[in-house]
Amino acid sequence: MNGSVQARLDEFIRHKGLRRTAQREVIVKAVFSKDEHFSAEELFERVRMTCANTSRATVYRTLGLLVEAGLLREIDLGDDQTTYDPNFLDKPTHNHLVCIDCGRVVEFEDAQLGELTACVTQRLGFKPIRQALKIEATCEQLRNHGRCPNLIAARLSGKRLRKKR
Repeated sequence: MNGSVQARLDEFIRHKGLRRTAQREVIVKAVFSKDEHFSAEELFERVRMTCANTSRATVYRTLGLLVEAGLLREIDLGDDQTTYDPNFLDKPTHNHLVCIDCGRVVEFEDAQLGELTACVTQRLGFKPIRQALKIEATCEQLRNHGRCPNLIAARLSGKRLRKKR
């Protein structure tokens, strides 16, 4: 975990009059140990493996604190549940490509999108604060080869798959 994340969280917790707890530390470590997007339930399962006495409520409260502190972002990837993005601090203007077949999420950045955002907002009299673009696409491997390793891995791991519209 990035030291600046821990410092910002410590300051936020002090400001709120809260204290550092062992359970909260385990949750925060799990959140920032990977760059992957996750749901609260996925995080709970990950945390439960290392700290069995952590409750689901503690996970949800800690996620709320991290979002409120500006260290974690809630995003909508179109699967009717909140997904959390732990790496927007390093890449604040990244966007998401979501495969509607296998559920794979690919982050990408594009300077032209930033320029377009600046041009459009300026022309309409606004100042951009943040930008998020989600592109839903179909899996090329599944379409061309009839199978997708990401889909197989997702099904084997029990990962949630998006509903096709």
